[in-house]
Amino acid sequence: MMHFLPRLIVFFYMWGIFTAQGQKEEERAEEVKIEVLHRPENCSKPSKKGDLLNAHYDGFLAKDGSKFYCSRTQNEGHPKWFVLGVGQVIKGLDIAMMNMCPGEKRKVIIPPSFAYGKEGSGKIPPDATLIFEIELYAVTKGPRSIETFKQIDTDNDSLLSKTEIDHYLKKDFEKDENPRDKSYQNAVLEDIFKKNDHDGDGFISSKEYNVYQHDEL
Repeated sequence: MMHFLPRLIVFFYMWGIFTAQGQKEEERAEEVKIEVLHRPENCSKPSKKGDLLNAHYDGFLAKDGSKFYCSRTQNEGHPKWFVLGVGQVIKGLDIAMMNMCPGEKRKVIIPPSFAYGKEGSGKIPPDATLIFEIELYAVTKGPRSIETFKQIDTDNDSLLSKTEIDHYLKKDFEKDENPRDKSYQNAVLEDIFKKNDHDGDGFISSKEYNVYQHDEL
């Protein structure tokens, strides 16, 4: 397994790369072609926006079939972890991996507008249509789950104070393999509030916390 930053840092930093929700998922999904190669008979927890996924995938250029990416050659061959629907992967993959089951395999075709567009990137030329072969291993609750909010909110007032988050940060840093000093923790705490306390009242509400729009909050 890859080593993660302390989870709370991920919880609050992830909002910064959250993509705008101007278009409906159904409208965008029409642009991405999905072929299900294998789907387990039992699937109690299909993926949704905000879930933390663990998957391997290979990427190919549609025009000649050449491979430009293989997750098995990254991170010592471990599957890739990412949060679905927040822009950690290209838009086409965010769309293509919605409602996917652990153990499922898919082949997807992603047009340039949901990949690297007119600019391209590295081995990917401009206006390239991409093909991905994906195998999903695990679906777990993402960083902004209601369970985590409740763990931090020790006085159950549906508001996260600096004291509560500081306490949670302290416990989380103690689990880290590379201990940080108090000044680093304080800097993280200040940045969390700068980026999440939108109304400036000194608290992070469930609405401010819930960038993934989970139904539970």
